[in-house]
Amino acid sequence: MTSQTTFDEASSAFRAHLHDLTTPRFTTAAKQDPYEYATFFKDNQAPPWLFALTQAWAKLFEEPFKGVTNDGTVREGLFEARDEGVDIHGVVGKAEELLGKLDAEEKKKVMYPVNAKEWRAWSNPEILLRPFGLRLEEVPEATAQSILSIISASLSPEGYQKALAAMRINHFLGEIVKLPQIMNKYSYNFLVFGTPSTSPSQPWGWLLYGHHLDISCFFRGPQVVISPTFTGAEPNIIDAGEWKGTAILHKEGDLGLELMQSLEPGQQKQAQIFKELKDEGMTQTGDLTTDRWNKDDQRHLCGAFRDNRIVPYEGVRVSAFTPKQRQIVLAIADEMQLYLPAKSRQLRSQQIERHFDETYFCWIGGYGDDDAFYFRIQSPVVILEFDHHSGVFLANAEPKKFHTHTIVRTPNAGDYGQALREKEYKL
Repeated sequence: MTSQTTFDEASSAFRAHLHDLTTPRFTTAAKQDPYEYATFFKDNQAPPWLFALTQAWAKLFEEPFKGVTNDGTVREGLFEARDEGVDIHGVVGKAEELLGKLDAEEKKKVMYPVNAKEWRAWSNPEILLRPFGLRLEEVPEATAQSILSIISASLSPEGYQKALAAMRINHFLGEIVKLPQIMNKYSYNFLVFGTPSTSPSQPWGWLLYGHHLDISCFFRGPQVVISPTFTGAEPNIIDAGEWKGTAILHKEGDLGLELMQSLEPGQQKQAQIFKELKDEGMTQTGDLTTDRWNKDDQRHLCGAFRDNRIVPYEGVRVSAFTPKQRQIVLAIADEMQLYLPAKSRQLRSQQIERHFDETYFCWIGGYGDDDAFYFRIQSPVVILEFDHHSGVFLANAEPKKFHTHTIVRTPNAGDYGQALREKEYKL
């Protein structure tokens, strides 16, 4: 955030919604480690709405991977193998350094076949539902730093700083609600798939997952696919302590609002698929594998375990936009795909632009300066979701701008690099 006034306003906004930490929810959790916390959640099925969703997720996890589509049919020929100039030697070097630090048991825990199902095991709540890989808070600091060095080498410098910001905000949230053992900068799990290699014929990758940060990174030689990703924050600033001044996920929202406000009234009406953030028209049948809205995901459709979801195109077509508005679309895509190295991100931007005739922009909620909202940009080659949420560890019952979720998906089997995998490496 650029202005101190805006930062102060954001600080006041979230601090007006702090919970009473003497209630059983917080006093019970304060006595638990992450595994006890997860066991308590499963044994007590509480909160019931989240427990029900995790059961739906378990069902979805058992499905073979297909990919997100707009109509149930995977479109072929959208993605090609190419040299993106990724410093794959540097990434592999960092991965080999990590593996050299680990003992046999740790290697067994962190390493999976390149086509392992665990690629898809990530989820964004703070509850450790599937404890795969190595957990950063459970390894020596040198090992945690080595894991971070792989992530740093894989991402753009600015993307790595965004990931660190998400982890630090998670730490800050843990301090605010006095649950540092549940939420901290290292409460994330890390997995390596395949054998790190510079060769396109030997693909590999890694997965980092935890509360409000999930990054899937697949390498095919000097080509990288960083998708799906989930980046969130509650709150989306740090207003005290070591990392005071940290802020994420504001630029994406500001650009989306600028785009919506710039549309002609007729286009705004077409783009606004629901007027209210929890609209009566949103499908709720009780089947959480297909419902339009649930208390955890709220408006976003492509989060954890939604690898095969059918998401029809909605809203207004981007090809009807002015050149300036199209540039805003590309700026949103650039910011939401910031994890990609510069050249890869540029190539992705060009790919997205080539499909503008098949790209749709939709909106849920109001579009005044102070309104919370959701928007999605969707085409055959990318899905970008931005959503303001109600409180989970803060007490706001309605969505506010200080709790944000963002998701990047590559539809038509692009996630996890599936479209680039040879048959023997398919998920």
